[in-house]
Amino acid sequence: MVGTVTLLGQNITIASRFCGPPQSGNGGYVAGLLAKAMPAGCQVTLHAPPPLDAPLTLSAADDGMQLHHEGRLLASARPYELAMTVPPAPSIDASSAAQQRFEGIVRHDLPGCFVCGPNRDPGDGLRIFAGPLDDPKQSVAALWTPDASLADRDETVASEFLWAALDCPGFFAVRPVSGLALLGRFAARLLEPVRVGETLIVNGWAIRHDGRKHQTGTALYRENGSLVAFAEATWISIPGR
Repeated sequence: MVGTVTLLGQNITIASRFCGPPQSGNGGYVAGLLAKAMPAGCQVTLHAPPPLDAPLTLSAADDGMQLHHEGRLLASARPYELAMTVPPAPSIDASSAAQQRFEGIVRHDLPGCFVCGPNRDPGDGLRIFAGPLDDPKQSVAALWTPDASLADRDETVASEFLWAALDCPGFFAVRPVSGLALLGRFAARLLEPVRVGETLIVNGWAIRHDGRKHQTGTALYRENGSLVAFAEATWISIPGR
């Protein structure tokens, strides 16, 4: 059973395990927490880094949700029906080969990231190492087998971890153009539950670049290629990096 968040009324505490940068929560994971509180599909905007191991306030606002820390807005969610064209799944063999080319093994800006950090041990981080596919497009792929620590009450993977898994592969799809970038907006659509221990194909691709903004798509598929979940994200390049 996952020990993901502490819910005390409307308070949330993000455990240090779920970091992106060393002192703040992984963006996809945080977005997934807000999405879990929404009655339908949503888009999450990240306004400021959510601190770890600190009481955060989750509250309703207009038709969405907001996350605050000591009065500072950290993230907001609004209703959003995600629709996008998702490419066919890469093959298992192509995805396995791609993750061997994951550039973060050699150089990683956030090696302790919960999702893609190579410094995280199996069973602690997700260790999704999305590397370039052997094709002319800007796309990356990896394999991911979620472990039992990510299980929800029904022994399927908790939704916030599926949102997290859909996060970082998008960054590595645009990194050659964006340089170091942070997640700005994120929307995901979960189609089917995922069982603990099943292997998924993870795919990420660039959609467009507009100055410092970079739009990406990501998806999760079963081994047979059937689509499980997909997401779109906007990444913001950090000047000078």
